[in-house]
Amino acid sequence: MSTDFSRNAQLFERAQASIPGGVNSPVRAFRAVGGTPRFIARADGAYMWDAEGRQYIDYIGSWGPMILGHGHPAVLEAVLRAARDGFSFGAPTEREVELAEEIIRHVPSIEQVRLVSSGTEAAMSAIRLARGATGRSKLIKFEGCYHGHADALLVKAGSGLATFGHPTSAGVPPEVVQHTLVLRYNDIEQLEAAFATHGADLACVMIEPIAGNMNFVRASVPFVKRLRELCDQHGALLVFDEVMTGFRVALGSAQSVYARALPGFQPDLSVFGKVIGGGMPLAAFGTTRKIMQNLAPLGPVYQAGTLSGNPVATACGLATLREIAKPGFYEALGASTRSLVQGLQQAADEAGVPFASDCEGGMFGFFFGPRLPQNYDEVMATDKERFNRFFHAMLDRGVYLAPALYEAGFVSSAHTAQDIAATVQAAREALRAA
Repeated sequence: MSTDFSRNAQLFERAQASIPGGVNSPVRAFRAVGGTPRFIARADGAYMWDAEGRQYIDYIGSWGPMILGHGHPAVLEAVLRAARDGFSFGAPTEREVELAEEIIRHVPSIEQVRLVSSGTEAAMSAIRLARGATGRSKLIKFEGCYHGHADALLVKAGSGLATFGHPTSAGVPPEVVQHTLVLRYNDIEQLEAAFATHGADLACVMIEPIAGNMNFVRASVPFVKRLRELCDQHGALLVFDEVMTGFRVALGSAQSVYARALPGFQPDLSVFGKVIGGGMPLAAFGTTRKIMQNLAPLGPVYQAGTLSGNPVATACGLATLREIAKPGFYEALGASTRSLVQGLQQAADEAGVPFASDCEGGMFGFFFGPRLPQNYDEVMATDKERFNRFFHAMLDRGVYLAPALYEAGFVSSAHTAQDIAATVQAAREALRAA
């Protein structure tokens, strides 16, 4: 276990006096892995430096947005230029139109988008739109999928078939989640039973196509195929939460990955965040023009936001999307990610440590267990204590992984072959130590 670095420890103690738990988002507190959080002072390219001046190879990437690495020159220039023109106007700008057009250009399922400021806001609004468009109340989500902290989505699965959710956060009354059903990820039989019982009342099904809040768990192709069929059969909308996977796993996002296996596949509604903001607070939801016409000011579904389409955030996101759309970008990014994952797998195999790994585009995950989990229960059955030891052993060697078993990792175009090699060597040492 890492020893506390005095400056980080001092800052954490100070933070706890003025900020609940000392952090503004819970996973940053290192509660899952133990020890003291590193307070980051700056970042550049594939690296971060903490308050002690120690350098780390960064595989968090601000939890996904930094697909180009930190401080990419084209993005930085665009942000600085936009900031000089003004931070916020509360009025339309040309750039938010350009960003919407750029998203639509790369995602065939989308004809219109609404820009917002966070993934939580986008997911919450997408569900409201689905309910307004269908006139139905019930929704399905899956255990282990995180769609932000809106009340109706803070629900965990029960043990029974198609169990109605119970709040997993204080402050969420049971009646708020009474229309939320929680099912097991990748369980076709349970999915079919839920539709058989509640299909006529379902407004939507929301899913992370690659669940990045269970570390990295893919929805199987047969599961997605059956989900699409059941939504079509019963008139429910299929909502892909691509806050994490959007423009991270492919230029067309995760839905394009499934479309390669299922020709013609499209979700009905899509939710984006992270990469489309390039590190700034920005997210979006979108679908067909017909469904989007239900939104105010055109329709009865209300949604608004003072900072939606913020001019600095849109500049950051637009510059990011234009860079990642350049030829060869995803081929190179995917090759780097595969090199990392294969290296980690080889290091674990050499050490005789049960280890399973997977990746897509610039997103990856690994588990200390003999096979890749298919749902939340299987994730929970992997070796958490070994992960915690490995995390600290890697941190001690200058590699910053997500401080929790349940979070995916991210590679950027700024990671070099030397960075990957250094990470794999650190893993060899860490696996012996852990």
